[in-house]
Amino acid sequence: MPEPHGLDGEKTGRYLRPYAITGGRTRHSQHAFTLITLVVARSVRDTPSGLEPEADRILELCRDRAMAVAEIAALLDLPVSVVKVLCGDLLDASLILVQSPPGQDSRPSVELIERVMDGIRQL
Repeated sequence: MPEPHGLDGEKTGRYLRPYAITGGRTRHSQHAFTLITLVVARSVRDTPSGLEPEADRILELCRDRAMAVAEIAALLDLPVSVVKVLCGDLLDASLILVQSPPGQDSRPSVELIERVMDGIRQL
């Protein structure tokens, strides 16, 4: 027989906690992050109070090096959607810098790559 999912039960808590962390949001209203978006904490002397403990932990993790959203989620044992919402909030507060992977538009064309390769072969 399955375990009950009471208010104090671990199974229920696992689902309620992320909801509480993000205030019920499943995505950020202004920012979209991918799994490989890199996050690094800005050099801020005083971290503002009132941050969720998880947001504070993101800043700690990303203080010394850039980390991918997926890596942050794994280390914090949080759903990726929660980490994306928290990172959006941190970005709004100018506490992090992000580098998203290049989009299709910013990738070089196949023709350009072929011309570069032809030029290298002629050297």
